[in-house]
Amino acid sequence: MKYFLISMLALIILICGCAALYSQRNPAVEVFEGTGQGYRGPIIVQVYADNGTITEIVVVDSDEDRNVGAAAIEELIELVVLYNSTDIDAVSGATETSRGFLEAVRNAILRE
Repeated sequence: MKYFLISMLALIILICGCAALYSQRNPAVEVFEGTGQGYRGPIIVQVYADNGTITEIVVVDSDEDRNVGAAAIEELIELVVLYNSTDIDAVSGATETSRGFLEAVRNAILRE
């Protein structure tokens, strides 16, 4: 019983410590939200930037096709973060989704 209580206490401390670390983002990182018109509707994104450099993009909402549209968005996220720019080509076969995603990122950045 004693070992069980000690183990449970250690587990609780570990979980609380990890949750606290997870919830703290770098205070220098800014978050911007933007919307663009995709093939099947609005695409809403959050753009995380640190000193003017895009570090992460999260799609908050999108009705784009899970196969073609989502794959295109994932590819575009990588390219926008890599080049720190929305001046990239659309993904072949998902032109409207690409335009909507890039528009959403541009709108987020312009709102800063």
